[in-house]
Amino acid sequence: MASIRYIVTDVDVSLEFYRDRLGFKVDMHNPGKFASLIRDDLTLYLSAPGAGSGGAAGGHPEPGGWNRFMLVTDDINALIGRLTEAGAEFKGEISEAGAGRARLLEDPSGNLIELFEFKKK
Repeated sequence: MASIRYIVTDVDVSLEFYRDRLGFKVDMHNPGKFASLIRDDLTLYLSAPGAGSGGAAGGHPEPGGWNRFMLVTDDINALIGRLTEAGAEFKGEISEAGAGRARLLEDPSGNLIELFEFKKK
């Protein structure tokens, strides 16, 4: 199982986004401060700025950047369609190279999720 922590500007809005649009299950939720979400073998930790350990390391964690995790789908077009209808924001268009097709989805704080569909054989 893999675990990822994202710093988000609004934990509660982000929880709704991952739960309602991407099928994550809520494991723990401390409103406004922290949430733990699970999807398959991935645990996603959502933390408000200042709630994580980044300050102790001499930095100030903020949302965004180019780091991301990948969600594999069998039908990227259908998933993008559902997300678009729900008002989701994307970075760029679908790219086609290598092993399949991908598009970058932004969560409500600007963190990236790579939607990926392997090439059909």
